[in-house]
Amino acid sequence: MRRWGVWLIVVNLCALIALGVAWPHLMIAPGALIPAHAGITRNCFACHAPFQGASANRCTTCHKIADIGIRTTDGAPLPSERKPIAFHQSLGQANCMACHTDHSGPQLVKRPHQSFAHALLRPAVRGQCATCHAAPQTPLHAQAGGNCATCHQTTAWRPATFDHSRFFALTGPHNTSCTTCHSGGDFTRHTCFSCHAHQPAQIRALHAEEGMRNVENCVRCHRNGVGEGGEQEGDD
Repeated sequence: MRRWGVWLIVVNLCALIALGVAWPHLMIAPGALIPAHAGITRNCFACHAPFQGASANRCTTCHKIADIGIRTTDGAPLPSERKPIAFHQSLGQANCMACHTDHSGPQLVKRPHQSFAHALLRPAVRGQCATCHAAPQTPLHAQAGGNCATCHQTTAWRPATFDHSRFFALTGPHNTSCTTCHSGGDFTRHTCFSCHAHQPAQIRALHAEEGMRNVENCVRCHRNGVGEGGEQEGDD
């Protein structure tokens, strides 16, 4: 290669290096920063370690873990209408890039949105769903209380599974629709008299002979619809 060709390559390389130093946000950054970080657009090393990429240690220089979701980076309390739920303090380790990316990315190769994974939380707090989530205002969820893990998993909120056998086994003739026992969509209440012809007064009299007074909740004693002697109760 002729000497002038070598010098041309050297000049071009030097020009690219100079442009990268002068305008790194235009030359090498994968898209614009989020508006909140616009002030450090040209200061790549505020977040990136040389030849190592973004570093969580540099994130926590400005964003103190104890203050995330509570105070701004200047230490001022967040306005109540903007205050997010403070769960960062319960993370197992400071891995900011597991959920956050400050660059928008090139239009042709945009990265998919990164979502929060419950595995990032410390095992001791993964089951404390109410810390971040508000329970749905339905009769079923009101009855379930705060034990979300009874039906839901942290890997996927849906589909949910409900183990009815923990309360009443849906076997034999009891394997029927929910509305048969739970009328009006109210899962906090149930009735056995929609199928069984027993009269409440007769039931009270029969159980009173055995010294039982609380006969409103049949399932409390008849957990699977089996009557005395082990036979399946019918419609008598």
